[in-house]
Amino acid sequence: MISKEENILFAAEKLFAEHGFQGTSTREISKAANVNISMISYYFGSKEKLYEKLVEYRMNEGQFFSKDILERTDINEWEKIEKIVDQFAGRVRHHKCFYRIMQREQLHAENPQIVEFLKQTKLGFISMYSKILESGLQKGIFTKNPPIYLLHSTVSGTLFYAFNGKEMYKEFLNNTEDEEVFEEKYYTELNKHIKYILKDLLGYEENK
Repeated sequence: MISKEENILFAAEKLFAEHGFQGTSTREISKAANVNISMISYYFGSKEKLYEKLVEYRMNEGQFFSKDILERTDINEWEKIEKIVDQFAGRVRHHKCFYRIMQREQLHAENPQIVEFLKQTKLGFISMYSKILESGLQKGIFTKNPPIYLLHSTVSGTLFYAFNGKEMYKEFLNNTEDEEVFEEKYYTELNKHIKYILKDLLGYEENK
């Protein structure tokens, strides 16, 4: 059961993804959320604050999950990397609206506060990768030490390029399957591909 606040956030998310922040009015958000327009002011104060809250809400979801992975002691460093890739790809797949918003925001830098928040969040993820890599190298699980910022770029860049190109690749493959069936196969292959690249970059071997 989602709260009234979350209901407004999710309604706004869809509209921001489709029309952009400037192209979406508070009246449209209230209509989509089926609430009185005054409720937006009550919960968020303004459309700008609602937008910032949406970004904070979605990014914190990922951070909390990633922190749990980092602190686990029942899996090794490579398994942590696998779970991070699975989590990241899953979030991009299932929160398409939000990641369309974030790609637009990073291109146009419409809200300096959100740009700064995204930067700090990314730095947090890079720090997490760094800790896993350092631990894996010490234990001999990884044999290569690639630049950590390029490792992060490889995962993010591959994932978002594939995310944006899915329909083009479906057409290229002359694939006529149901959209959900194709998407399931597409993201499964994408996950495997990213992990294959990371194995090589990190010098990880299954039998270690």
